[in-house]
Amino acid sequence: MLIRQLRDSSADAEAVQTVTRRAFSALHGPPPAGYDPRGSVMRLARTRHLATTDPGGCWIAEQDGEPVGIALSLKREGVWMLSLFAVVPEAQGEGVGRLLLERAAGHGRGCLRGMLCASASPAAARRYRQAGFTLHPAMKLAGHVDRSRLLDPGDIPVHPGGPAHVHLLDSVDRRIRGAAHGPDHTFMRAHFEELLVADTLAGSGYCYRDGGVIRLLAATSKRIAARLLREALARVPDGTEAQLEFLTADQEWAVDVGLELGLTLTTTGYLAVRGMKPPAPYVPSSAFV
Repeated sequence: MLIRQLRDSSADAEAVQTVTRRAFSALHGPPPAGYDPRGSVMRLARTRHLATTDPGGCWIAEQDGEPVGIALSLKREGVWMLSLFAVVPEAQGEGVGRLLLERAAGHGRGCLRGMLCASASPAAARRYRQAGFTLHPAMKLAGHVDRSRLLDPGDIPVHPGGPAHVHLLDSVDRRIRGAAHGPDHTFMRAHFEELLVADTLAGSGYCYRDGGVIRLLAATSKRIAARLLREALARVPDGTEAQLEFLTADQEWAVDVGLELGLTLTTTGYLAVRGMKPPAPYVPSSAFV
C-alpha cells in the first residue's frame, strides 16, 4: 500500500474520478441515464485546482499500482474543510480510509474550525463523529420551479457578478463562515454558469448557479439570501430540475422559498462542523464547503 500526495496531473485527476465513481456507485448505485459529462470535466478540474492550492491536503492510496482511495481537503483562513473522500469497496475496512483522513487532517493542523458535507452513509457518519465533528442532519430541495409562483422581486437588486466583486465575496464569506473562499472563487467563476450578486446598504450576498444546481449561496441577512435564491431559481432553464442540498435547520429561509416555488423537500446526509456553528444564511458547496 502506498499513500502519497496527489499531483496536479491529468492522470491523478482521472484516478480520483475512478475511485469516486466506484465508491459512490457501490453506495448509491450507478449514475442515472443522461449523466452529465460537463460535470465530469468540472470534477477533474476541481481535483487539479485543489492539488495546486492545497497539495498538503490532497492524498491518494494505491495498491499494486491501482488507486483505491482518495482524500481531498483544503484550508482557508483557519478553517479546514474536507472536499472529497472515497475508498473503493474492496479496500474498505482495511484502514485505508483512516490513514487517508489522517494525512488530509494533518493539512489542517492548527485550524480551530472544520467543516464538511457528508453522505448519509452510517460508516461515514461514525467516522466523522469520532473525529470530533458535530453532525447536523441536512435536507435537499429538488424539482421543477413553478414559475406561476415567482413574485415581484421587490426592492433588492440582483445583478451578475464578476472579478470586480471578489472583495465583496470574501467579505461576505468571512462574516458568515469565518473564512474567505479566496482562490476557490476564481475556480467557481470559471466553471459555474452564473454568479449573482446583491449589494445594498442593508447588506450583501452572492449565489452561484450552474444549470439547475445552486452551488453556493451566502448572504448577510435572510432577506437578501431569499432574494438571491428566488432570482437564481427563476433563471433555471425551462425543463431543467432545480436542486440545492445540505440545508440544515438553520436554513429554513431556503426551505420556505423552495417549497413556495414547488420544489420537493427530502432528507440527505449531514453538514458536519467542528469548533463552529453551521454558517447561516448559507447554502454550502459540497466541493468547497
